[in-house]
Amino acid sequence: MPTHRVLWVNTIGTRPPKLNWATMKRAAGKVMQWSQSPKAAPAEHQNLLLLNPRMWPGFGRPWQRQLNASLIIKYLKPILAELSEPAIAITTIPIVADIMSSLPVKSWHYYCVDDFSVWPGLDGVTLGTMEKQMLPGTNGIIAASEHLQNRLQLLGYSSSLLTHGVDLPFWTNPTNIDGLELVKEIERPLIVFWGVIDKRMDIAFLPRLTADLKNGTVVLAGPQDEPHAELATLPRTKLLGPLPLEQLPALAQQADVLIMPYADLPVTQAMQPLKLKEYLATGKPVVVRNLPANRDWHDCLDLVNAPEEFSRRVMERLATGVPIDQANARQRLEHESWTQKAALFSQLIKSPQPLNPVSTR
Repeated sequence: MPTHRVLWVNTIGTRPPKLNWATMKRAAGKVMQWSQSPKAAPAEHQNLLLLNPRMWPGFGRPWQRQLNASLIIKYLKPILAELSEPAIAITTIPIVADIMSSLPVKSWHYYCVDDFSVWPGLDGVTLGTMEKQMLPGTNGIIAASEHLQNRLQLLGYSSSLLTHGVDLPFWTNPTNIDGLELVKEIERPLIVFWGVIDKRMDIAFLPRLTADLKNGTVVLAGPQDEPHAELATLPRTKLLGPLPLEQLPALAQQADVLIMPYADLPVTQAMQPLKLKEYLATGKPVVVRNLPANRDWHDCLDLVNAPEEFSRRVMERLATGVPIDQANARQRLEHESWTQKAALFSQLIKSPQPLNPVSTR
């Protein structure tokens, strides 16, 4: 049962606006959101209220920051003032730097899930600057990975470690079979990736794999955000586009191997992909790039460093399935539920900030 009322504030401005179709679609979606009053989420999330303050799409200039601060404060202040007790404010992005002292909240907590200063397509310089300005005003910091924890330590701030969780029943017992129709006519075996398809992908990994495949298909499911142009021309590759979350477990059950062919970049060094534990929960073979977030699960999957190694290991797993030792190691997923993570998160935002980093893996 949910125990806290949550006000979820949708924001914009992390990406510099561009004159392209993707930006126009995002803008149209935001205008539609702004035309709506604050609304409750679906019944299963009865304590969640969705808020959509009007904002200027950018923070790169001082006047843009001042304008957005004014717009957000004007929108949120009366809503927060009506609460029976002061809210605990939690942010995952540093664009709150200019509003922290002006809102009637009990405390501010930074839930650091990525290094947005190096994320492709984002206004990294501005986000990095705002993060440094935001950090002194926080009452607590929670990092989603040790890499992010170490980065925050270099900035002079300790944090608590809380890695992402996984919904085991959702991924092990798919109930929505709509995803099966998506791959019904695609040549097997299926090598599957889901997530945002962008320049974090290593453009050498997939061409090596598709060149080595004698049969089967590499399936990439997810929205495209200016990916490498070569992806669209690869043989034995199918781009499905974005899919509802509810369809992904069924898609995973049709897969023979799940992959994460990310490049070794500052942004991938810092990220903690949600899909990692989701992949492992499906019971399928998993082949991923050797990156910090994946190394904690090295006994549950295959880590690779080079295109040839990636292709060779995928071929091996197509033939062998999940090795027994990897399957046994995945039993520790039972201690990674979102319910357990939520309980730890609640403790962290209610307790004083530790003087030294604390691991709550």
